[in-house]
Amino acid sequence: MTASEITTLWRTFSSAPHRVMFFGGVLQTIAVMVWWLFELSSRQGLPAFTAEWSISPRAVHGYLMIYGIFPYFMFGFLMTTFPRWMRGKEVRTGHYVFSFLTLILGGLVFYIGLVINTGFLVAGLALTLTGWGIALSVLLNVLLDTTPCDKRHAWIIWIGLVMGWIGLASFMFWILTDNPAWLHFSIQDGIWFFLLPIFATVGHRMIPFFTGSALPHLQISSPHWPWWLMLVSSLGHGLLQLADEPDLLWLSDAPLALAAFYLAYTWRSLHTLHNPLVAILHIGIAWLGIAMAMFSLQSLLSLLSPGTIIWGLAPLHALTIGCFATLMIGMATRVTLGHSGLPMKADTPIKLMFLGIQLVAVLRILAELVAGPAMHWLYIYAGLVWLICFTPWVFRVLPVYLLKRADGRPG
Repeated sequence: MTASEITTLWRTFSSAPHRVMFFGGVLQTIAVMVWWLFELSSRQGLPAFTAEWSISPRAVHGYLMIYGIFPYFMFGFLMTTFPRWMRGKEVRTGHYVFSFLTLILGGLVFYIGLVINTGFLVAGLALTLTGWGIALSVLLNVLLDTTPCDKRHAWIIWIGLVMGWIGLASFMFWILTDNPAWLHFSIQDGIWFFLLPIFATVGHRMIPFFTGSALPHLQISSPHWPWWLMLVSSLGHGLLQLADEPDLLWLSDAPLALAAFYLAYTWRSLHTLHNPLVAILHIGIAWLGIAMAMFSLQSLLSLLSPGTIIWGLAPLHALTIGCFATLMIGMATRVTLGHSGLPMKADTPIKLMFLGIQLVAVLRILAELVAGPAMHWLYIYAGLVWLICFTPWVFRVLPVYLLKRADGRPG
């Protein structure tokens, strides 16, 4: 490849925020699960699989699943949509490229640190915090430099990203101090103050829009009260977790489940199933209701019969895989196709991806309901299905970020 061709490739790749950020996120969907499968295989004592990590692998798994994948897709999506929501100027190329390069380098150094020492881990986290901070500054500038309009969704999303930055910093403090309180806060903050508020807000803002655009014959309403209820309930769940009050979680989880189910009904989710690009988003919201209903029941039974744990981590994985990963893959696919000038149609790799991630969620939930060796093998099967369904999706979308738009338009 000549220097001119490399320059052209880079200009195309860096021509839009979603191209560079989604590229990093897509790579992470594979890297994160390859690492986790290696760790799971090591636990099973499989030949040629031995692993010694510089910190607890469970903590690494939690960190990577919360902070290692989703931020790339969030920043790529938001740096593209924020200016359009508020009719502002496009984000400058140098800003989002520098943020991406810092994030991807931070991720690479973090992986190196897992096999060398915690010094590299801290360096990787510091780089990631820097890239995250740059993205926060860029999005804040859009919020402040645009004309007055309804910015409620945008502000909630930005605050959620700030909480994510704080959770990421807490993880680094845990490594530096070995104080488990920092790790506990990082995990709870990442789920309840960062991921859930952002997915709930983006879903409330975009799912009715996408549904109405693809299926204009449906009359879609989107009341605000369920959205606010979800935000308050998510905050409540996180605070109760930090206060170590699991028996009271149902007070926040039951309202959140009802809000999610109400939105699924109001958005007429059952009428979207024939359109995969729209249906996958509605399925993600349905998973949110299912996960929070499971959380509620587990909390109530623990209240009535202290010490009773019926689901284990099943509700958590219904939320993180069933809801978060499903919504992520649905949004990322739609943005990738729409901003690349490609037909808004789910081909075979995309459909397999959509179906596969549902199977991953089910397998991971089932793993919490069995005991003994079967549990660990279900962990591995879930990871393998993740790779099997993500790999064709990766080969489908990754080249898109390196090629010019099919319709000849810029971006």
